[in-house]
Amino acid sequence: MDRIQFLKTVQPFDSLPEDVLQEIADLMEEVRYKKESVIYLQNFTRLEGVDIIVAGEYELFFYDSDQKRRVIESFGKRKCYGGVSILLNKKQSIRTVLAKKGTVVYRLPDKDFKRLCEKFSEFFSYFTTEFGRYMLNDEYAHFVKGTADAPEENYIASDQFYSRRIETIEPREVVSCPGRTPIHQAAKVMAERKTSCLFVTDDKDDIIGYVSDITLRDNVVARQVDVRYPVAGIMDNPIVSIDSQAFVYEAILLMFRTKTRYLLISEKGEFKGVISRNKLLSDQAQSPFVFIQSVKLAITVNELKKKWEKVPEIVFQLLKRGVKSEIVNQVITSISDSITLRVIEWVIQEMGPPPAKFVFMALGSEGRKEQTLKTDQDNAIIYEDKANEQRELVRAYFLEFAEKVSEHLDYIGFSFCKGGFMAKNPKWTHSLSHWKRNYESWLTQSSQETVMHFSTFFDCRYIFGEASIMEELKVFLDKEIQKPNTRLYYNMATNALQYEPPLTFFKNIKTFTVGEKKVFNIKNTMTPIVDLVRAYSLKNRIFKTNTGERLLKLKEREIFTEKEYNELIQAYYYLMGLRLSKQASQIINDRAEPENLIDINNLTKIEEVTLKEIFKVIKDFQQRIKVDFTNTLF
Repeated sequence: MDRIQFLKTVQPFDSLPEDVLQEIADLMEEVRYKKESVIYLQNFTRLEGVDIIVAGEYELFFYDSDQKRRVIESFGKRKCYGGVSILLNKKQSIRTVLAKKGTVVYRLPDKDFKRLCEKFSEFFSYFTTEFGRYMLNDEYAHFVKGTADAPEENYIASDQFYSRRIETIEPREVVSCPGRTPIHQAAKVMAERKTSCLFVTDDKDDIIGYVSDITLRDNVVARQVDVRYPVAGIMDNPIVSIDSQAFVYEAILLMFRTKTRYLLISEKGEFKGVISRNKLLSDQAQSPFVFIQSVKLAITVNELKKKWEKVPEIVFQLLKRGVKSEIVNQVITSISDSITLRVIEWVIQEMGPPPAKFVFMALGSEGRKEQTLKTDQDNAIIYEDKANEQRELVRAYFLEFAEKVSEHLDYIGFSFCKGGFMAKNPKWTHSLSHWKRNYESWLTQSSQETVMHFSTFFDCRYIFGEASIMEELKVFLDKEIQKPNTRLYYNMATNALQYEPPLTFFKNIKTFTVGEKKVFNIKNTMTPIVDLVRAYSLKNRIFKTNTGERLLKLKEREIFTEKEYNELIQAYYYLMGLRLSKQASQIINDRAEPENLIDINNLTKIEEVTLKEIFKVIKDFQQRIKVDFTNTLF
C-alpha cells in the first residue's frame, strides 16, 4: 500500500482532499525504532512532528513520583501521536512513549501539521476533541494538570497525604474490658496499659462503647459518680470504625463528622487496632485538618470570622497542589460544619437548654457537602412534637435560637439566603409532624414550580441535635416515595432540562456579555447534573445527599453503567474544580466578591476543549432523563 492509500485509512487524515494527501505523503519521513526505545519523555521531549504508526506499537504512560507507570495505553497501526502535545502543550510530549519491537512510523513535521490544522477545521477538531475525551479520565487529567500548571512539581507526588491509606499508619492495640468492670478497675487497666482509650464490651465480647481520659473527667469526677459503679454506666458512644484501605483524609473527616477522638481500624470484618485523632493530626502538621481543629477550639465569633477568611487561601493551595475538587469540597464543608457547630453550642449556652429535642439541618449545596466560596445559609430546624400547652413555648425558643445562630453566621461570612431558606424564617422551623406534612405535600401535589422551589429540601443533612428525628423523617419519606409519583419525577426531570449546556450550533462555548467580558455561568452549567442525579436517586430510594455519593449508589445498583458514572462524576468535579479555583483567585488576587461567571478569554486551550466535551456529556444525559422520565425525545 503506498503512502496516500495508507493515509486514507488513518484518522483524521482520511478527511483531507487527495491532492493534500499527495503533498503530505511527500513531506513525511519514515522512522524506525528498536525494541523498548524511549521515544519521548513526558513534559520534557520536544516533538518535531506528528507520528503515524505504520507497523509495531507505541506504549504510552505517565511516570509517577515512584517511577511507576500510570495510565498505560498502547497505540498500534494507523494511530497518531503528538498532535495534542504540539497544539496544547508547547510541543512537549504529554506522556512518556516507548517503541515496541519492529516499530515504524511516518513523521509529519510540526510546521506542516500546524498548517493543516489552520486550513482544515475538521482535521484540527479531531485532536482537540480527542484530548477533551482523555481529560474526562480522572487520573489522566491529574497528570496533565500537574505538567501544565506546575512543571517543576509532580502532580501525584505533590501531596501524598491525599493518597495515603490507613494501613500505612501503625495503629495501637485495642484494649478492652467487660461492661460490668468497676470504674476504678477500668481506670487501673488504662494506667497499666498506658492507653487513653479503653473499649467496653458486652457479654458476647462485642464492643459497645469506650472510656477515655475525658470520659473519666466529665462523666465520673465532675458528676462525683461512685467509682465502684460498672463502667458501662458512664461509657461514651458511638463506636466509629473505618476500613484499613480507606484514605487518611477520609478517616480525619469521619472523626470530625462523628465528633469521635478514636477510630477503630477494621480489616476483613475484624478490628485490627485503634488510632486517635491526635495521632492522625500530628502526622499532618501542614494539612487543612489541623486548621479545622483550630476552628473547633475558637472561643469568639470574631475568631471564627478570621478563620473563615483564611479558607480561600487553603482552597487555592489545595487545588494548585492537585488535590481533587471533591476532597476540597469536603474540606470546605468540614470547616463550615465546625463553625456552625461552634455557633450553635454558644447560642445554647447563652439561651439555656432547649425545651425539646431537635435537629438543625443543612440544605442545598451545604446539605450536599458541595459548598463553594460563594455560599449563603441554607438550613432548617425540626423539633419533636410536644403537647399543646408547650407548643408555643417550644416554638418561641427555637425561633429565637435560629435568629441568633443565623445572625452570627452572617457576621462570620455566611450571608443570609436571598430565598429565605433559613431556620430564622418561621416557615422552616417546625415540629416533626409539620415537616412530614410538608414533604407529603411536595411529593403528592408537585408542580414544576414547587419542585424547583423545594428541591433543596431533598438535599437535607444532619448537623446538630437528635439524629433520631431526622431518621424518623427519612423513614417517613421512604414510605411516601414508594407510592406512585409519576408527576413528581416528571417535574423534577423537566427542571433538570431547564439549563442547557452553553454550546452553540457550531460546538463553541455560548457566552453573554458582562461589561467587556464574554462569560458563562458555571453554576448553571452544573445544575443539570445535580438535578438529574437527585431525580434518579429519589426515584430509586437513595438517601445520600452528596452528588458523588448518589452517583456511586446509582452505579452500584446498575442504574448507571460504569461508563456513564465515570463520565458524569468526572464532568461534575472538573466543573467544580474550575469553579472553586476561579472563586479563590477572585478573593485572593482581585480582593473581590466571588462569583460563578467564567470569562471565556481567561480559559486555557486545554480548559476550553475539556469544557466542550463536558457540555456534550451533560447534553447526552439530558437526552436520557427526558426519555426515562417524560417518555419523549428532543
